[in-house]
Amino acid sequence: MEFNNTPEQLNAFVNASLNADAKDWILSKIQLITENKSTKDLYITYTLLATKVASEPVQFTSDSKLFFFLVSQEMNTLQLARIFLLVKTLEADNDFFKVKVANLIQVADKTELETFLKFLVLLPNAGDYKTVAVDALRTNITSVFNAIALNNPYPAAYFNEQQWNQMYLKAVFIESDLSGILNVDNRGNDDLSRIISDYAHERWAASRKINPLFWRPVAKHLNEKLLKDMQRLLDSDDVVENKAGALCCYYSDKAEAKELLNGYPKVLSKINEGILSWENIIN
Repeated sequence: MEFNNTPEQLNAFVNASLNADAKDWILSKIQLITENKSTKDLYITYTLLATKVASEPVQFTSDSKLFFFLVSQEMNTLQLARIFLLVKTLEADNDFFKVKVANLIQVADKTELETFLKFLVLLPNAGDYKTVAVDALRTNITSVFNAIALNNPYPAAYFNEQQWNQMYLKAVFIESDLSGILNVDNRGNDDLSRIISDYAHERWAASRKINPLFWRPVAKHLNEKLLKDMQRLLDSDDVVENKAGALCCYYSDKAEAKELLNGYPKVLSKINEGILSWENIIN
């Protein structure tokens, strides 16, 4: 996902949200860091911002695409200040500072790291930080994993198929909120669909439940085996499983899936009427 005029919009949000003393302090530190090419001052300033800026609601000055993203991530003024610092530093000398910014993952505490990952997509040349984002998936701290995985356009924009699958499956295993993963429909793939089916069969064999949202990526990748899975979901005594199977068939391009769904007119009518969707499947 790309945002127009990100530095200018962040600057406007900073001007509206931070008091004069805090703004002057940040700008003076940015000047010091960029003129001296000081990695140490960059890291210290990123941390010290917590003593200068309280975590309060951001005063947004527009309802742009960037605004909706920041609201979805519940950005506060401290997070805004930290991302503003990184963006302005990289704008001054991206070639020098990009490696230093990437190394924040090594020196930041949990809260600082979460901010960095949640708003990674806002950094100039955001693709430079893909290795950092993938490394973050290995964390055993759920909030750090969720910072990159949930409500974050970065993985869908920059992860390759294997990396995206790794993230999606870990989100399932640690029971993250799958509804927060963006662009699931577009990033589904044959390999992930095979893994989902195999995992579902293991769960069924153990008489264990499956999060219905787990099935969403398979819709565009239904094959003979997965169509049998859809049949099982549609015939299940669990109403939510019926919904999952119906939605997968509905959004499939396969004629066989459409034909299968036609045999379940009640649930099909709910989809056609807009009563049932992936967004309200559990309700």
